[in-house]
Amino acid sequence: MSRIWSTIKSYLFWTYERGSFHYDIMVTVILLFIFVAPRFIDFKDHPAGQRPHPNEIVVTADGNKGYIYQADAAAVDAQDPAMVKANFVRLLQPMLGPANIARVEPVRDTVGHIVAYRAWIKRPE
Repeated sequence: MSRIWSTIKSYLFWTYERGSFHYDIMVTVILLFIFVAPRFIDFKDHPAGQRPHPNEIVVTADGNKGYIYQADAAAVDAQDPAMVKANFVRLLQPMLGPANIARVEPVRDTVGHIVAYRAWIKRPE
């Protein structure tokens, strides 16, 4: 029993000479951990999803001869629905000129916080 504790203590304090059998065992265990552990242990170090720039406006077609414009909540910056609509028009004015917003909807994250707004726009003909 004393010999086992002595061996474990020698591994912990790395007392074996380079090139010895026990030294090679320790290096092999370390290399196995470095290269094999990430497959089995989730270190939760995945890169965060790429978020658009706060002032970026994402445009998609709505399939009904209109477009959906999505802007970050900080860019719209409003407290009530009328203010959201007015700020969205102000935000889109340099891009679109006069535009009619059919409706505005908040986009929420998994917790329920508003992270963006979507506006359905019909451009005047």
